Amino acid sequence: MKLQNILWITILLIIPANVWAYGDSGTDTGMCKKLSFSDFTPVNSAEVAPQSAFSFFASGAAYPKSIKVTIKGRSVPVTVKPKKDGFQVTGKLPDSLKGAFAKINIEARGANQCEGSAGWLVKVTK
Repeated sequence: MKLQNILWITILLIIPANVWAYGDSGTDTGMCKKLSFSDFTPVNSAEVAPQSAFSFFASGAAYPKSIKVTIKGRSVPVTVKPKKDGFQVTGKLPDSLKGAFAKINIEARGANQCEGSAGWLVKVTK
């Protein structure tokens, strides 16, 4: 009898989860808008001086206060300004980066806690 009860409970929990997973196809409610990042400056694999400026464009789906940039695990301060249908993000490489490759990592959130990330690599001269 206990096994039969467990089976019924399992069925009752699985069916609603599968039904809710597909949502209502007639609306955008609950769906993620893709966060995109573009116009990376300097370009990928470019050779740059320490403390060089960098910038990129974040789509309008991103919340501007959620945009975070890290380089080698350290948070980098950025300026986020509205531009057309998104945001222009600018910052400077840390002065501690010299003679090494560094990946500029981007993370952001949008509506419905949707997350997006991107990044590119630069070579910092000595």
